[in-house]
Amino acid sequence: MLDRINDFIGADIGFHGEVAEAVLIAVLVAIVALAMHWLVFRGLQHLSDASGSKADNIVVSRLRRPTRFAILALALIIVARELPLLDEIWQKVAGFVMPALIGWMVLAVLHALVNTMALSADVSVEDNLRARRRRTKLAMFNRIATFLVIFVTVGVMLLSIPGVRDIGMTLVASAGLAGLAVGAAAQPALRSLIAGVQMAATEPINIDDVVIIEGEWGWIEEIRTTYVVVKIWDERRLIVPTTKFLEEPFQNWTKTTAKLLGTVFLYLDPAARVEPIRQEFERQINANQRWDGRVQVTQVTETTRDTKEVRLLMSAKDSPTLFDLRCDIREGITDWISQTCPEAFARNRWIDETGRKAASF
Repeated sequence: MLDRINDFIGADIGFHGEVAEAVLIAVLVAIVALAMHWLVFRGLQHLSDASGSKADNIVVSRLRRPTRFAILALALIIVARELPLLDEIWQKVAGFVMPALIGWMVLAVLHALVNTMALSADVSVEDNLRARRRRTKLAMFNRIATFLVIFVTVGVMLLSIPGVRDIGMTLVASAGLAGLAVGAAAQPALRSLIAGVQMAATEPINIDDVVIIEGEWGWIEEIRTTYVVVKIWDERRLIVPTTKFLEEPFQNWTKTTAKLLGTVFLYLDPAARVEPIRQEFERQINANQRWDGRVQVTQVTETTRDTKEVRLLMSAKDSPTLFDLRCDIREGITDWISQTCPEAFARNRWIDETGRKAASF
């Protein structure tokens, strides 16, 4: 077939130069390869749409671009065997192109696999601990594997350069001070990478966990190999090194379950009756849809000379719901006390020298 193309070039078009011949044949082969790729993936897209599976759509979309360039490279390799000039050019760039294409294909398959597996981990359900653990492991595995693939790919590409390969062999042969210097320079990166692997294995935190760290309350939004993104309640983002979660104490409110207990404290007059407040608290919390029905307790937890501390204990399905529930109960109970028994609020009493009550406030 290549002979026919050569005859066509020489007879009809008039390109007699070897360079023009190689360029034209390469362009024709590239067009044919792209057309074949378009037809194949158009059919695959129709099949994935017909199946109604999100996993099929993810695989097709992830593999579309890298396979396009891989087919181009394969077509040029086949043609280069018949054209010495094209083969010579290919041999010079193959050391860069082939590792890059292989690494790209591996990453595409890896990301498609991870995204497909993540579909089964639905974190929108109430009891989502297992789903959050699964997503965390997938995210950590994805980033560590991506780092390793890119590291190996770049290393193979650099080794195709004779000068870089000679330097590498010299370092390996000398080992001594140069090796120590390289090891010292790479220590922070390796330490962070090892911390990321340890984080994935021990699971001190998971995606969407509620934590308190550095005095800030928020959710684990993203876990990377070197740092963790904590979404603060006011939409700020706290960037925390991965090693901090392994070496320093912090609070994880949803380590085993998303369900939490919360409190509202009332500071009342020592003479205030608690039973009416207990009944009103039970009425309000039973009417509140944010309460999960597990815990409702009214207790006097502390007394002083001037006040009585009453704790209202309640439960909710997760941290944001608990915060809103506490706000509802705090507002409702204080409004009820101010309307029905305002004398129950704590106050200071003043008595004059004769022993008569002078004022209270």
